[in-house]
Amino acid sequence: MGRDGKVVTMSQESQLTTALAEAAATAGHAPSLHNTQPWRWRVLPDALELRTVADRQLTATDPEGRLLAISCGAALHHARLALAAEGWRAVVERMPDPADRELLARLTTLTRVTADPDAMRMVQCMQIRHTDRRPVSDEPVPTAAIGEITRAVTTEGGRLQILDGDQVLELAAAAGHADTVEAEDPQLRAELAYWTSRAGTGTGLPPEVLPEQPPQTTVPARDFGHPGGLPIGPGHDRAAVYAMLYGDEDEPDSWLRAGEALSAAWLTATRLGVSLVPLSSVVEVEGTRQSLRHLLAGLGFPYLVLRLGIADPTHAGPPHTPRLTTEQVIDTTAVRGERG
Repeated sequence: MGRDGKVVTMSQESQLTTALAEAAATAGHAPSLHNTQPWRWRVLPDALELRTVADRQLTATDPEGRLLAISCGAALHHARLALAAEGWRAVVERMPDPADRELLARLTTLTRVTADPDAMRMVQCMQIRHTDRRPVSDEPVPTAAIGEITRAVTTEGGRLQILDGDQVLELAAAAGHADTVEAEDPQLRAELAYWTSRAGTGTGLPPEVLPEQPPQTTVPARDFGHPGGLPIGPGHDRAAVYAMLYGDEDEPDSWLRAGEALSAAWLTATRLGVSLVPLSSVVEVEGTRQSLRHLLAGLGFPYLVLRLGIADPTHAGPPHTPRLTTEQVIDTTAVRGERG
């Protein structure tokens, strides 16, 4: 019997648990800070739970867990889309148990519906979405694309402010200051070094996705402390559009929703051929995060800065970052007997 009291046959239960496990596996494509993949899914007979993994929290960079929750929110949105693409509608319970801080969300009360073709396209975009830290080309981002990306954020309860020229210069100054602060912090440097030297573990950032030298851009990119293997090409960020993802609250449930909005924005950008790169260092340092609040006139809380642009089509982009195995991120012990 399901949670709603309706009788569910064994074959229907098997279909549901299979769909939940597959949605959790699809969610593994989601982006996360330094590719930490700080989530673990638990498949139940009639629900899917999303939990944080404390061992993969960046305690020096992200002591409050804000960026961890955003990463997990992106995975939650991926799972929701995967279920919709297979013809399942789920009720999302965010932060369902105040006494259990590791339990971020539960997908429950699942019902059969017509498969959503838009969700199907988004699932396809998950397969090709990646983080391209190269400078963008001189081709401008179409206004219509910016509008679609903004609407995707709004649909998920987030807000997106497109920065004007003067605000981009303020952002550049804040990003430069954040880079200096983080470079002088030995704990932050050690943490960054750890997550950029994780070859063969399924997590972290391999050399081939990191720039081989600092790109010449208006807004400084993160200094990873050592050169990578990604050729940056001759581009700049003159044609890039910078935007701030923000919200009205600065609480764990709002961070989770910000991650869902980030996922929606990124997958929409991928569908439209727009490169999206999140810039988080400027929100990791409290002083520069307050500078971003100034750009919002104090009317919201910044979660991330996004760089939007058109990638240089003449140079191959970076590969996908590695992923953990499904066994490492999905717990199916509660349904193992039922799935057969």
